[in-house]
Amino acid sequence: MGRKPASIGEDRLSDLTGLKQNPGNLRARKYVPEGLGAGAPLVVILHGCTQDAASFDIGSGWSRLADRHGFALLFPEQKRENNSNLCFNWFTAGDTQRGMGEAASIQAMIAAMRAAHQVDPQRIFVTGLSAGGAMASVMLATYPESFAAGAIIAGVAYGCASGVMQAFDCMGGRAREEAAELGARIRRASPHKGPWPRVSVWQGSADAVVVPSNADAIVLQWTHVHGLPPRPDRTETVEGHPRRVWDGPDGTVAIEEYLITGMAHGTPLDPGTGAGESGEAGAHMLDVGFSSTDRIAAFFGIAPPPPAKAEAKAGAKAKAGGRKPASRTAPAPRDGPQAVIDKALRAAGLLR
Repeated sequence: MGRKPASIGEDRLSDLTGLKQNPGNLRARKYVPEGLGAGAPLVVILHGCTQDAASFDIGSGWSRLADRHGFALLFPEQKRENNSNLCFNWFTAGDTQRGMGEAASIQAMIAAMRAAHQVDPQRIFVTGLSAGGAMASVMLATYPESFAAGAIIAGVAYGCASGVMQAFDCMGGRAREEAAELGARIRRASPHKGPWPRVSVWQGSADAVVVPSNADAIVLQWTHVHGLPPRPDRTETVEGHPRRVWDGPDGTVAIEEYLITGMAHGTPLDPGTGAGESGEAGAHMLDVGFSSTDRIAAFFGIAPPPPAKAEAKAGAKAKAGGRKPASRTAPAPRDGPQAVIDKALRAAGLLR
């Protein structure tokens, strides 16, 4: 889209002004490629604990993908006065209800982006990691009319916790609920009666912070809302990673779930600048040879699907320190991204 390439690690975001309300006291940042015209898509991106908007953009590569394919980005950002570890407060009742707190602030930011940049109201999407993934669940539930689709990475089902102690059980997979109750939580969260957003769910099989059963709960929640059966229409393996798919009545994918083999807690990436490659590896941003950024953009319908890669390349990345197959309970390196997140969550009182 004509913007001069930025150096590695550069903050490419600018502040969004014009908010009419901000009850959650969040910072608003954005990225709009040069020359972007009216009617472009908008992606709302929610960072994880210990991150900020700029670091998440650098790691995930969303702004560079926006340059290539022409869409705007909104980055709500947490402040330390709200949460000392920069986690979105997905477990606080006052921040997870329609018209209140952080959820209302994010909705107000979307309205400001619509006014300032004339984005397409029918092509607004939301995605996030960890606490940001949990807040993406909140936004899809409380403002479903605003989103065509969403993607939740290492997140939790909406309504999983309404306090710190419940958050322990939620992340540890101990807050089990039936499909009917999970679906009812979304239906009670807003007056919306459908159609409902499509949902993409991403989870590491070796995640010990937000355990894999949380992905199952998210899927169960949204299949119930969509009126789809628990059993997927098809199960496949994509470059070594299981993918389950539920089709909607029109034949398009309504819900998909990726379980990333051997991955701990973080965003799955395939760093680089080639087709199907995005981002830079770092804390919370894991090089597994498989780009969630590119595949989520394709699921949203705002970028082409990544080209198929040879298994040899994925194997080479694994030997170089990228994807390392492991069991669901495999320990993470003491100084790796998992340890960074564990330390932050313990400091925030969200992990024992």
